Amino acid sequence: MSDPTSRAQALINRDNMQPHPEGGWYVELFRSEKTVSPDDGRSTRSALTTIHFLLAGSGPNGRSRLHRVHSDEVWHHLEGSPLELICLAPDMKSINRIMLGPDSPTYIIPADYWQAATTTGDFTLVACSVGPGFDFDDFAMASDLPDDEAMLRSNHPDLVDFL
Repeated sequence: MSDPTSRAQALINRDNMQPHPEGGWYVELFRSEKTVSPDDGRSTRSALTTIHFLLAGSGPNGRSRLHRVHSDEVWHHLEGSPLELICLAPDMKSINRIMLGPDSPTYIIPADYWQAATTTGDFTLVACSVGPGFDFDDFAMASDLPDDEAMLRSNHPDLVDFL
């Protein structure tokens, strides 16, 4: 069996992955040419986007920072160790912790829910599909929003490492 660290690096190299602002590595695989007009006031978006997302090792590249997306997001476990997904309701009160892996390979995070993830081993490769398609205008990090960061620190001090 190959070294998992070498496998993660091979995936980064193979797919020409780039660092993601939330942590980890990603490459966009698909951006639909079809467009949709969301009914929530956002401008026209691609109907669907898909990325590969890799978390490897410990520290910032082994976890994603707490963030939200204004579209639904479907996660699919592809390879490596199970992934712990942390999903918070928009009000940051209720929390779900989901293990995404071979026995439970798919999970849907609704639009506007806060999310973070961490690999439970050396690396995890997932695919994430977003509809309406991902746009960085629809993306927010909790650490960039002082009121949301304060609420997270108050309601879930155990998640401060995800800021």
